[in-house]
Amino acid sequence: MDLSKLKPAEGSLHRNKRIARGEGSGHGDTATRGHKGAKSRSGYKSKMGFEGGQMPIYRRLPKFGFKNINRVEYRPVNLEDLVKVAEELNLTTITIEDMRHSGLADKKSLIKVLGSAELSKKIDVEANAFSKSAIKAIETLGGNAKKIQG
Repeated sequence: MDLSKLKPAEGSLHRNKRIARGEGSGHGDTATRGHKGAKSRSGYKSKMGFEGGQMPIYRRLPKFGFKNINRVEYRPVNLEDLVKVAEELNLTTITIEDMRHSGLADKKSLIKVLGSAELSKKIDVEANAFSKSAIKAIETLGGNAKKIQG
């Protein structure tokens, strides 16, 4: 193989379009910009979302909903998960730190306990919020559901 005889593949190269170089180029006169209108003029710059004067899509589509800036986001934790943590760590009182340590929630999240299961033993639980069914399930066995401000 002789490196001096290498050539590009057939059809891989093409000449650039030479715009506005006279009538003989085939791209003279209007220089491929068409006739009249903003896009044919020098200095044309389209605004973001501009659709040539027709009503833009962001104004045609309806807007829905409402985003409450005061919404408080909780990390849900089920009672059955708390029972597992209590059995693993042999606890009677489960705090937020215990839940975070066991991987039920991360460091910054607020925790809400949900009553999706039946408890088998008395436990005291500290969390940022409780569902009514969770409070009922905890207190029926003599446990205590203590709310902590987050």
